[in-house]
Amino acid sequence: MKNITYISTLVVVLFFSCKDAEKETAITNLTSNYIEITADQFEKNNYALRGFNEEDFPKVVNATGLIDVPPENKARVSAIMGGYIKSTPLLIGDTVKKGQVLVTLENPAFVTLQQEYMELNEQLVYLKSEYDRQQTMMEEKITSQKSFLKAESDYKTSLARQHGVKKQLEMLHISSSKAAKGIFTSVVSIHAPITGTISKTFVSMGTYVSPASPILEIINNDHIHLELSVFEKDILAIKKGQEIAFKIPEASDQVYSGEVYLMGNTIDENRTIKIHGHIENETEYNFIAGMFVDAKISTSSEKQQALPSEAIVSADDLKYVLVLDKKENGVYYFLQKEVKTMDSYRENTSIINSKQFASDAQFLVKGAFSLIGA
Repeated sequence: MKNITYISTLVVVLFFSCKDAEKETAITNLTSNYIEITADQFEKNNYALRGFNEEDFPKVVNATGLIDVPPENKARVSAIMGGYIKSTPLLIGDTVKKGQVLVTLENPAFVTLQQEYMELNEQLVYLKSEYDRQQTMMEEKITSQKSFLKAESDYKTSLARQHGVKKQLEMLHISSSKAAKGIFTSVVSIHAPITGTISKTFVSMGTYVSPASPILEIINNDHIHLELSVFEKDILAIKKGQEIAFKIPEASDQVYSGEVYLMGNTIDENRTIKIHGHIENETEYNFIAGMFVDAKISTSSEKQQALPSEAIVSADDLKYVLVLDKKENGVYYFLQKEVKTMDSYRENTSIINSKQFASDAQFLVKGAFSLIGA
């Protein structure tokens, strides 16, 4: 009698336990392979059904490349004349404005140049006076043409040299007016040619740099673009305005958009051609010049039978969907079916074996992930 009472109580407990569980999750019928969802569960969990849609899927050309900046947004700074680094206060990552002092150089040759300018200024006072005197005497036919021409040549030659030295001082940002007064400096400043961020430095305190030696590099990321390489066999399919979808594989899985803007007209040694692409909404992202890019260029499109990517679940290297088999007494009966996929585009995935399903088949397009393989 006690056993009968115990079994009855257990049956009641199990009955109500199953009823409570039914409110939260779907039931998998192991005998029929159905995944059953009640109408209440369907509504409560915001499940959704949908059939195949014919979607446009692009034919793509694969490309790789880099995030880059236009030539005018990148500058390698070097010295007009050689010298020793006296100060270099900036670090990689520092922001600079056009005209800002970057480093200072010291060299006795700077003093020599200013001294030459001062001497030429002094000589010009005499040479100009002599030239004017010879010109007056020539008009009065008191002096020979030879003497006049020599005075003219000496004056104009020295004037040209003075103008040349003055220009060199201006390029070094040395005041020519101070040099003319004998106020010399052995230190010159190198200024930023563009506004941007220090991306590389090549020197340290006391380093001697020649005009051919880079001191630092500045990059302005205000405008960036894609610099892609496409193989020769694919180039005839590329046209201006085509859509580019690209990722920064080392940074994230997010897909960004752009478009083809320019195409190169020469083939590199590795049989690739350069493609210049503009980035959509480039100011919204913190792209850095030099980032590696994996891109797909859409050259054309074709229509394919597709389902929302959310409807497809991967398990054990296979892909599955839940297809509605029937609905009876307020219960949805789903079967788990394998699908073969090809491309994914804008949250849709093309189904290769779509013909294996009825044309009016309905699939669980929301919530399948929590049910398949459960």
